Amino acid sequence: MKKRQVSTRLVLEDGSEYSGWSFGKARSQAGEVVFTTGMAGYPQSLTDPSFRGQILVSTYPLVGNYGVPVNPKTVEPFFDEQGIPLHFESSRVQVSAFVVAEACEEPSHFACGASLSVWLEKNNVPGIYGIDTRALTERLRESGVMMGKILVEGSREVTMDSGLFPHPVADVSPEEIRTYRPAGVDAGERLPRIALVDCGAKANIYRCLLARKVEIIRIPWNHDLSGIEYDGLFLSNGPGDPKACGRTIALVRRAFSLGKPIFGICLGNQIMALAAGGDTYKLPYGHRGQNQPCIEIGTGTSPRCYITSQNHGYAVRRESLPKTWEPWFVNANDGTIEGIRSTQGPFSAVQFHPEGCPGPRDTEFLIDRFLEDIVY
Repeated sequence: MKKRQVSTRLVLEDGSEYSGWSFGKARSQAGEVVFTTGMAGYPQSLTDPSFRGQILVSTYPLVGNYGVPVNPKTVEPFFDEQGIPLHFESSRVQVSAFVVAEACEEPSHFACGASLSVWLEKNNVPGIYGIDTRALTERLRESGVMMGKILVEGSREVTMDSGLFPHPVADVSPEEIRTYRPAGVDAGERLPRIALVDCGAKANIYRCLLARKVEIIRIPWNHDLSGIEYDGLFLSNGPGDPKACGRTIALVRRAFSLGKPIFGICLGNQIMALAAGGDTYKLPYGHRGQNQPCIEIGTGTSPRCYITSQNHGYAVRRESLPKTWEPWFVNANDGTIEGIRSTQGPFSAVQFHPEGCPGPRDTEFLIDRFLEDIVY
């Protein structure tokens, strides 16, 4: 018997409304409404901590056609021997809600353990389908991202501000220090030791580093490096305004004086810029998707353009960079800064995701460059 359709509305803070039907958990929910241009990879996007507290709109019309790679009996994710999710970017769905034009009810894929709707319901996350996501995306591009709420018929009413997270990084960052070592490596073997400041790191960052035979010391966002021996510092992605991460900024500022290699991605790029004395600002609608073109500049050769995976709503203000820092990558669409580097030390960062999950991994070589700078 086909499940009864439940009327659902998406209401934006400017008063505009979009009517559709409920899928996932039938509950009302508020959050900042943003859109992604990715054509696939929704299991990874929905579990990306950088989306914490946001209502995600998919511009691709059909979503859910290959289901979700979970345990079909429990609808729980699979993990490797170190507790890292195998197919997701964290162990839970991070978005507040999901907005699609059409949600596939009968997925088909060899790894499918549950439908998208069943998985969202298991994680208590609502969705709405049957709306014109093209018109919604156009409004968000013209007016900028804004708060919104999904109202499900028969569900408790919510307010716009109920979807605000006072400090989303604190909500997704781990609370304890932990060490990870690659599988199959002798316990006594000395490996390059990377201190990873986890502000909501995607699981594929861990996978990429461990595949390169390094030891990872995971550090919470608000911890310091006192007493921690490391060969290189890695600044992860994460949600929200980088200026809310004052303790992380202070940590990086102190780390500059040690002269050890530092590499940042996404939020880590913004934090590094702030630690260097630069400034950041909020973009009108951000860069979210797996098809963002970025041009590498200042290499002395012909500029190269890479297709990158991105998820961020803030950017580095170009004119704020100190004289000892320079732009490294720029966005080919709008000219915003997509990477910075120091001219006086082994410090660099990019706004996109070299580990690209989901999305292209054309720039994964940047992780290798970072590791090549490490002396241990």
